[in-house]
Amino acid sequence: MRHARTFRRDQRGASAAEFALVLPLALLLMFGLFDIGRYAWTLGQLEKSAQMGARYAVSTALVPSGLNTYETIGLTCPGGVLEAGDRICREALGAIRCTGSGSAASCTCARTPCPDLGTANAEAFGRIVARMRVATPMLSADNITVTYSGSGIGYAGDPAVDDNGDPLSDIAPLVTVEVHGVALRTLALFGGTVALPPVHSTLTLEDGDGAKAT
Repeated sequence: MRHARTFRRDQRGASAAEFALVLPLALLLMFGLFDIGRYAWTLGQLEKSAQMGARYAVSTALVPSGLNTYETIGLTCPGGVLEAGDRICREALGAIRCTGSGSAASCTCARTPCPDLGTANAEAFGRIVARMRVATPMLSADNITVTYSGSGIGYAGDPAVDDNGDPLSDIAPLVTVEVHGVALRTLALFGGTVALPPVHSTLTLEDGDGAKAT
C-alpha cells in the first residue's frame, strides 16, 4: 500500500506527458498559420497573373481571329442600324470565351451575338499564358480563360489594318482574363489540397495587333 501511495504522488514525467498531449495541437496551429500565409501569397500571385494577362491580351493579337473581320456596318443597335462611322453599341457583341489545353486553343460563343469565330489563334493564347507564368509558374493553359465582350467602344467600318494589311477589329471589346482551377497543397491537411477561388482582370482592347506586344 505504501508503494501505491508513493506512485500516485510521483509527479515525475508529468511535464513530458502534457507536452506529448499539447504537441499535436501546437504543430497543427503552426502548420495552419503557414498555410494561411501561403494561401494569401498564392492568391496574390494569381491576381497579379490575371492583371498581367489582361494587360498583355489587350495589346496583342486577338485569340478569336474572326472578330477582326466582323462586319459591323448594318448591325442593329438600340439607336438604329449602324452605318460607316457610327459608334458600335455594347449589344453588338455578346461574349466570346477562349480556352486552351497544351499548345491548342479554342473559342466558343458564350453569349450571342457573335461573329463567325474562325480558327482560334493558339499562338496568341500561348503568349498570354507565357506572360502570366512569369508571375505564377505553376499556371498552365488549362487554368486560363480569355473572354471578349461588348464594350460600346469602336466605330463601324473602321479601316484600321495591321502591319501585313489585314483588318483589325472595328470593336474594342472588353477583355477579361480569368485564372481558375488552381489548388494549394497544405501542411495542416497532411498533403491535402484547398481550391483557390477564381480571379480575373478586365481591360479594354487597345490595338489587337500582335506586333505591338512581344
